[in-house]
Amino acid sequence: MTTSVPGLVRTTRPLRAETVSALATLQPGQRIRITQTVRVGAKLWTTTVTATFRSLQALVTGLATHRVPVDDIIVPTVHFTKENGEHSSVALDEQSLVEVIK
Repeated sequence: MTTSVPGLVRTTRPLRAETVSALATLQPGQRIRITQTVRVGAKLWTTTVTATFRSLQALVTGLATHRVPVDDIIVPTVHFTKENGEHSSVALDEQSLVEVIK
């Protein structure tokens, strides 16, 4: 299953409906909150960043084997500026939540 994000090609994995709605309305300079669940080994934790949106892009990667019919993996990436001025970005997955801060 794929998700269509306005302004991007279709993503390989489905995104949360709330995230797709937020991504469809984002304009550079808007304040956003991104919440993701991070897993390392058996440990899970939730992390949140509040920042200023810069752009939405697609990261297209590929597999070196023929394990799946379509070897392209397309992941949306959100580029933003943190409150301390640092430019950063995150790749979104099906658990990511992007919210516009009003």
